[in-house]
Amino acid sequence: MPVPMEYRLASQEFERFLAEVAQETGLATRNQAYTTTQGVLLAFRRRLGLAQAIAFAQVLPAMLRALFVMDWDPQEPRMAGWDRAVMSEEVRHLRIDHNFSPESAIADVARVLRGHVDAAAFARCLATLPPEAQAFWAAG
Repeated sequence: MPVPMEYRLASQEFERFLAEVAQETGLATRNQAYTTTQGVLLAFRRRLGLAQAIAFAQVLPAMLRALFVMDWDPQEPRMAGWDRAVMSEEVRHLRIDHNFSPESAIADVARVLRGHVDAAAFARCLATLPPEAQAFWAAG
């Protein structure tokens, strides 16, 4: 079987994703977009159960899937609550000295992400998650 295109083009797709995040957020570099994206994914992951997180990872593009699970300790306690202000603060605290994430980072990344996933698979996955998790990815 040949290598699936998803993996053959993963780096190019990821670069395109980061460029779109930078544009959507008003950030200047892909490094800043990377930190913002990682912060958003981590804030979401911290609130999911293991099975939920694995199911969510399955609908992400290859490089975002890798970023979502990178350095994950499944034994880490889940964060309680889905308060948007608290989660936004979590996003901005990742690599705090080098983080330029705007307050709108979660909504910004959500808008970009929706253009890089299979819409039907993403919707099916979100439908299995709590309403707060669904709202997290609402393209506001």
